[in-house]
Amino acid sequence: MPEKKQLTYMVYNFTENEEEVAYTFSMTNHSILSRLTVSSSGTFNRFTWIPPSWQWNTVWFSPKDDCDLYERCGPYSYCDVNTSPSCNCIQGFDPKNQQQWDLSNGVSGCVRRTRLSCSEKRFLRLKKMKLPVTMDAIVDRKIGKKECKERCLGDCNCTAYANIDGSGCLIWTGDFLDIRNYGHE
Repeated sequence: MPEKKQLTYMVYNFTENEEEVAYTFSMTNHSILSRLTVSSSGTFNRFTWIPPSWQWNTVWFSPKDDCDLYERCGPYSYCDVNTSPSCNCIQGFDPKNQQQWDLSNGVSGCVRRTRLSCSEKRFLRLKKMKLPVTMDAIVDRKIGKKECKERCLGDCNCTAYANIDGSGCLIWTGDFLDIRNYGHE
């Protein structure tokens, strides 16, 4: 969430380990109350209650635009609010269903132009992108960028890798889903 600014009256904590992935927060100013809500339609809101105003104020919400919607664009494509249509194929991929693509429906995603070769793997660097869904990803916090790349090159099922905060590795073995470009914002 690149647009999210740290609030002075709130401390955030993100936990990720073998047993859990959790986001928690605590208030440093106890005269301000805060709550998070998720609606049945999937809208996520953070509200604060500041006594003088006697109302809940919206501090943050999501989705902000179509690219915030889960799987707005299909496999191997990314969403970019600054392009029309907003779904775009990753370099080296073409629309899976050109007819849908021409109607600005990118849900079917994209397919490789050439078959993935285990012996001739090359990687395209994607910058300022939200990482894809990690459902089919392997996480190893103990290895760095170089080891991460080597592990991916050694696995024929590996389609991509990413460095986590300078130390750690994410390796994808399935389709790339739910990618968003933050490069123009």
